[in-house]
Amino acid sequence: MATLRLIVGLGNPGTEHLRTRHNAGFWFVDALTRREGARLGVESKLHGETAKIVLGGLPLLLLKPSTYMNKSGIAVASALRYWKIEPEEMLVAHDDLDLPPGAARLKFDGGHGGQNGLRDIFAHLGHGRFHRLRLGIGHPGHKDRVTPWVLGRPGSADEDAILSAVGAALEVLPLAVAGDFNEATKRLHTPTSHGDVQPP
Repeated sequence: MATLRLIVGLGNPGTEHLRTRHNAGFWFVDALTRREGARLGVESKLHGETAKIVLGGLPLLLLKPSTYMNKSGIAVASALRYWKIEPEEMLVAHDDLDLPPGAARLKFDGGHGGQNGLRDIFAHLGHGRFHRLRLGIGHPGHKDRVTPWVLGRPGSADEDAILSAVGAALEVLPLAVAGDFNEATKRLHTPTSHGDVQPP
């Protein structure tokens, strides 16, 4: 069973985007970094912020692209090459319109579902054979409202729900990192508890 070596959180850099729905992937990596007592640092050659942690005895690299969501593939492809990591050893955390706030799901392979960060990663890798953590943000109800929705800040109830999903995903992450995706998926679908996750 392949273990994970790289976790990527998708989002947009800058304080104006910090608490927007589109930055749920950043929320996950930030929460993981804080929980492990690590610190992200700018790595210009990798087009993002990076950190190194050890989870369950396994070394793990973290990446937050600074290329903006629609160009996420630049940072991801650079990191995979530089660190000599296979796509199958990577987990990408991202916001997902097709799941309600509070839902989190693990997935491997499949399409990009219109998520522009994933779309660009597909374009750079030529495939989608990597793990994803889908963090639900809900759907505004009409495709014309999607852009202001994802770039907007959720209400307090939805924000709390998304942070709860981040916490639930953090609880099962050691299983996923160790390669036990079946158990991680099962526990994520039926979360019992999670640590408090603070807003970004």
